[in-house]
Amino acid sequence: MQKDRLSEWFVPKFGSRNFKLGIGILFLPYTGMVVSFAAWGSLAGYFTIERLVAICILYFLALGVTAHCLDALSGRTKPWGFLSKKKLWIISMASLGGALYIGFHYAFLDSPLLIPIGIAETFFLFAYNLELFGGKFHNSTSFVISWGILPVLAGSAIQTNSISMESLVLAGVAAILSYVLIKSSKMYKELRRKSADHALIYKKEVVLKLVSLGVIIGTIFFFMIRHL
Repeated sequence: MQKDRLSEWFVPKFGSRNFKLGIGILFLPYTGMVVSFAAWGSLAGYFTIERLVAICILYFLALGVTAHCLDALSGRTKPWGFLSKKKLWIISMASLGGALYIGFHYAFLDSPLLIPIGIAETFFLFAYNLELFGGKFHNSTSFVISWGILPVLAGSAIQTNSISMESLVLAGVAAILSYVLIKSSKMYKELRRKSADHALIYKKEVVLKLVSLGVIIGTIFFFMIRHL
């Protein structure tokens, strides 16, 4: 399993084994995609750089670090092999604490709409990644909501404490892209598990790269256009 993890396309090809696994467990292209969706919501209307950075850090901590550490704890795909369950819990809870601090700070400052969004995200964070309730919420719908739609809405809420029509449209686009990602990811994992046709595996890998990296690059251009 560890050798298989090290061969994943998003795992660095340089550095020590633990370094590679430490970066790999963050699934940085997918994490960057979710952070980008949060940025979309912020960039949809009036925004400040401070709050844009804050919501991006919040989602990096909550879904990039916490979600993937919890995912490694659920026991099916996992673990990555270099972190004990105790360390995974410590890292995930510390990261979640940082995300909650940022969220509550702006919620109590002037963006209370972040609270219901945060409650929903926290529910999916545990229900999806720890496969609670018999894995009932570990499905594509939950993924699309928590990794696609809600980040965009949170990005809008932290800026203006409202959900604009533009952010709703962007949330719809994020939902579609998230759905494509999760479906392609599941097929990719299944093909790798069965050691199927390498050409087909490569095609699914290309889809994952195009979707995740395309979103990240597109977001950078979106920011440059809105900021200039």
